[in-house]
Amino acid sequence: MADSSNASSQKFDTERLVFNLQRVNCAGCVGKIERAVRQVSGVEMATVNLADRTLAIQGKADAADVAAAVEAAGYGAEVVHTSARELRERQREEQLQHYHQLLWRCALALGLGVPLMVWGLITGDMGVGSATQQLAWGLVGLATLAVLIFCGGHFFSGAMRAFRHHSATMDTLVALGTGTAWLFSMVVVALPQLLPESARHVYFEASAMIIGLINLGQALEVRARGRTSAAVEKLLQLQDATARVVRDSEEVDVPLEEVQVGDRLRVRPGEKIPVDGRILEGSSTVDESMLTGEPLPVKKDKGDNLSAGTLNKNGSLLFEAEKVGAETRLAQIIEMVKNAQSSRVPIARLADTISSIFVPAVMVFAIIAALFWFNWGPDPRAAHTLVVLTSVLIIACPCALGLATPMSVMVGVGKGAEHGVLVRNGKALQQASDLTTLLVDKTGTLTEGAPKLTDIETDGDADELLSLLASLERRSEHPLADAVVDAARDRKLDLYDAEDFEAVTAHGVSGRVNGQQILLGNRKLMVREHIELGRWQACAEALSAKGRTAMYAAVDGKLAGVIAVADPIREDAKEAVARLKRLGLRIEMLTGDNRASAEAVARQLGIEQVHADLLPEDKEKIVGELQQKGARVGMAGDGINDAPALARADVGFAMGAGTDVAIETADVTLMRSSLHGVADAIELSKATLRNIKQNLFGAFIYNTLGIPIAAGALYPLTGMLLSPVIAGAAMAFSSVTVVSNANRLRLFKPSSVAGNSEEAK
Repeated sequence: MADSSNASSQKFDTERLVFNLQRVNCAGCVGKIERAVRQVSGVEMATVNLADRTLAIQGKADAADVAAAVEAAGYGAEVVHTSARELRERQREEQLQHYHQLLWRCALALGLGVPLMVWGLITGDMGVGSATQQLAWGLVGLATLAVLIFCGGHFFSGAMRAFRHHSATMDTLVALGTGTAWLFSMVVVALPQLLPESARHVYFEASAMIIGLINLGQALEVRARGRTSAAVEKLLQLQDATARVVRDSEEVDVPLEEVQVGDRLRVRPGEKIPVDGRILEGSSTVDESMLTGEPLPVKKDKGDNLSAGTLNKNGSLLFEAEKVGAETRLAQIIEMVKNAQSSRVPIARLADTISSIFVPAVMVFAIIAALFWFNWGPDPRAAHTLVVLTSVLIIACPCALGLATPMSVMVGVGKGAEHGVLVRNGKALQQASDLTTLLVDKTGTLTEGAPKLTDIETDGDADELLSLLASLERRSEHPLADAVVDAARDRKLDLYDAEDFEAVTAHGVSGRVNGQQILLGNRKLMVREHIELGRWQACAEALSAKGRTAMYAAVDGKLAGVIAVADPIREDAKEAVARLKRLGLRIEMLTGDNRASAEAVARQLGIEQVHADLLPEDKEKIVGELQQKGARVGMAGDGINDAPALARADVGFAMGAGTDVAIETADVTLMRSSLHGVADAIELSKATLRNIKQNLFGAFIYNTLGIPIAAGALYPLTGMLLSPVIAGAAMAFSSVTVVSNANRLRLFKPSSVAGNSEEAK
């Protein structure tokens, strides 16, 4: 990292740069920093995440100018240059150090404040009425000053910085509240004759207790905040620090950063795959659940791809590195998760707007309330005025308001990553909960995306016929031919050389295999070759009605049977569609396939509306038409032809096995090619949004009720004012409550995993 004070004049061409922030502690700081940074030339977007104290910017700007703008606003910034692993290690160390520092400050402040409070409760004597009491309370005042300096100095220095920049923050409220209580008490000690006897009361215990309790609250908040990044921690831990590279027939352990594209690496059973690559030798099963959410290990053989962070189970593999460092799939997932965690959800705008004016408004309200008590309140007016002023300033700190949304977003996005749901931004995370219609591509989304032989109808030996047909189809480049050949290989059938091969456009193929004349194609081919269809015509029509592509097979001029090829429906597609319907979504199919095939699939899955024979622009047009009718539309697909519709939809879901274009266009990437991933994402969105609303409601209610109570609204009923100490405790623990509630999202399990539709509430 480079410190902001000497950040090099560095232009960056990437879309995003991240800064660590210092001295940021309340919602009011967020808007101030963002406004300052947006004035920097080249900055297109600036987003502060209060939860992890980072600033993310997009555009082309000078890093030193960005850091200088943050400094000018009264805060510190340092650009992140290190790797994700090194950055997280540093953040963890700094967080732990800060946590212990806050606990020490809390212990020292409460070490003074608690005995003083106990003294007041037992004796009721907190006044100054003699020279001896002046001396005793004077010494206590000096001890309290030491507490304010050593345990609360960061509040006062922060308040001074804010004052120099003509603004006010949480530090301003704490410094004014505790400082005013201490100054008033020192005036009582030094010049008691200036005040009526009833007002000669000291409030040193309030200053010390408030500082101690706020430090305690911040310590608990720091500890809870650390748990919100658990998902990124788990992802970072998927990679080992070293890799075993094969060089000159020797295996050498090298730091992961030194692995280069083209290196050959050895992975033994039980070890993690260090980088992305392709298997050169060996076979094994690989546990990919940490990336895809799929629980079952995947069989891997020569030529298959490996992903960094996955676990080799039971075989030794030699593979070639194809992507290393930031290019690996795991690194890109980590980056996507971090970007999404620092993004802003639309619902946060309300909190941002209120926070930007909240602190100044509270200061004005505190002064008005204090003046009211000073002019019209009962005796002792001075003491009551001080209590009201201090309590209002302390209880109104908007920390909880600022943490309400980013904490939930961080945990929600992290939980999504754990279940193979990668959310690109906060907007998508929120909008997924409001979808009313889901458009689903057929091929590769509802189906496997690879045609397979489904039927062999013949009066003779099915294996013998398949062997002849596959031998002929080996010469063809048609996708349906691959299905026939793959079926023969799966059955371990013998394949022969084909002679006189001919591909007849729009008809089929012909040739000689083992001395026999073979024909395989549609009805047109059989008619052209004068072959009677007989009863096989009805068989072919029945198969076509099921959405399968039926082909006639003839041997030596006689019809030998009918085979059918289809793109199989995914095993879990029907259950996933039913689950999406239970979530209140209307499901419609979009496909470029013919209507008969599309409707056959739709009938099996319970999808009522089918749009078939579509071009890519037709899919995008349908999305727009539904949106004009008021529908909030999600689109799930995996191909290049789905990209326009994915981009147009309110939320686009790209299947993990899809094309790069689809994944780049979509708002949500599903690491497994299952519609259950869409349902998982929607359930997660609903749970996260509900958690955000709980946090915002709690924060708003806290301040809405707390400020009037602190101003004395209950005094006519109870004859008592809210103690500044209680106000300090309430303020400190309001933030802890918000963070703790956000962490409840860590208990979230999608209904496909939990076995029911119960979500984290």
